[in-house]
Amino acid sequence: MRYLHTMVRIRDIDESLDFYCTKMGMVETRRTENEKGRYTLIFLAAPGDAPTARETKAPLLELTFNWDPETYTGGRNFGHLAFEVDDIYAYCQQLMEAGVTINRPPRDGNMAFIKSPDGISFELLQKGEAKAPAEPWSSMPNTGSW
Repeated sequence: MRYLHTMVRIRDIDESLDFYCTKMGMVETRRTENEKGRYTLIFLAAPGDAPTARETKAPLLELTFNWDPETYTGGRNFGHLAFEVDDIYAYCQQLMEAGVTINRPPRDGNMAFIKSPDGISFELLQKGEAKAPAEPWSSMPNTGSW
């Protein structure tokens, strides 16, 4: 397992980049806009990690800007911690056998979500290419929120 990033939702891209980059010194490493999902993802590296963030695969801070206005309350602006796993199906099975609820099953062979006992959301991502969709995951419904 490898720690990938922490995601936080932001209300204003310019204001956030001023805070994280101008004031804190973080460096933008990449940006993705998803028109279908109506969001922008901005990945930032700590100053000491920035020159080699891609090569060293240092953990990043993901800023998520949802294009449709939303008021974030109750910690909703904190999104999730993300970890890469070697085999998402085997890892989710291991978690289920240990009594962990898979809130968003890996139906796509690539991504799943679970929660800690304190309600912290964890994104699990398949290392490399997504696995082919497989049962019981492809037809497993979501449980709760993530």
